[in-house]
Amino acid sequence: MGKGKTFIVGDIHGCLGMLQRLIEKIPWEPERDRLIFLGDYVDRGEDPKGVIDFILRLQAVSEKVQCLMGNHEHIFLDYLERGNITAFLINGGNSTLESYRRASIQGKQELEIPPDHVSFLKALLPWIELEDHYVVHAGFRPGIPLEKQDLEDLIWIREPFIYSDYDFGKRVIFGHTPFSEPLVTDSKIGLDTGAVYGNKLTCLELPGLKFHFVEA
Repeated sequence: MGKGKTFIVGDIHGCLGMLQRLIEKIPWEPERDRLIFLGDYVDRGEDPKGVIDFILRLQAVSEKVQCLMGNHEHIFLDYLERGNITAFLINGGNSTLESYRRASIQGKQELEIPPDHVSFLKALLPWIELEDHYVVHAGFRPGIPLEKQDLEDLIWIREPFIYSDYDFGKRVIFGHTPFSEPLVTDSKIGLDTGAVYGNKLTCLELPGLKFHFVEA
């Protein structure tokens, strides 16, 4: 059968329709190809709950679907576990609350998070190592070994990572910081192309370094 491909999807932010169209468009074969999501499934867009439902269905048909922790999932978990509502709402959490409320039985206003969604959030990965690449939500702190990287940096870092020419040993694929087009340098590939801001949702296909897009 040969070695499978790897598909890596940028930040979704509740844009369920775009995600569905992207998955239909890419030549992903569930039984042999890896499918990686860079995080930020929730907040800002109209259907964060639907996005997680959809990814859970993908995981049910393929064990090769892997999902990274984004800063928005970390904030969501902090709200669910510790009640920190301020940071959640500041970062676009109201759309997440509304999407779960719409799905509640008889329109109840209490927030009901399905147990499998909570399990999904808690199981998100900090970063992934591929043969020729590292995959992470936001980036790495230059000068620090990967095994000693702080989760705060992995999900939040921007300029110190993006503007650094530090060599991490492999090219780093990341999301978190939106660009109008994918950022491609010798050491980095940025895949957040602002889907929730009216731009497009991007998927990178490896090893061919081919980009797939769907427009908002």
